[in-house]
Amino acid sequence: MKNVRQNEILKIIQAKEIDTQEQLLEELRIRGYSTTQATISRDIKELRLVKELTGTGSYRYTLSDRKLSSASDTRLRNIFKEGVVSVDVAQNIVVVRTMPGLASAACSALDAMDIDGMVGSLAGDDTGILIMRDNSFAQQFSGEVHKLLR
Repeated sequence: MKNVRQNEILKIIQAKEIDTQEQLLEELRIRGYSTTQATISRDIKELRLVKELTGTGSYRYTLSDRKLSSASDTRLRNIFKEGVVSVDVAQNIVVVRTMPGLASAACSALDAMDIDGMVGSLAGDDTGILIMRDNSFAQQFSGEVHKLLR
């Protein structure tokens, strides 16, 4: 179902100028897909969609030019899995503990991932701090990292 929905999203953004998640959600509903805004947000992230400026001065979703290969994506996950020791949450702040000397690399990798809800990061030697937009983004991200670290 997910692949079918994501393929439909790609068809929609190629056919129409969609600039909000709400518009995308409505187009999916018209086509018979029942989904939530949170699911659309994850789909946008997984498909690596970005907003680009159109000739009329508005924005539209499109495929990113800087799509990572699955091989480099897998390597990044493996490095992250090997270097990160633990993840904890304090309200909207996620604390990432790493092996000594790897916090900067881990935060840099996380910054490059365009994580939904992440405002920024700070890194020391073995500790990185991620500032999330709100508590729910922090909890969601922490849960995803815990799954990755298993």
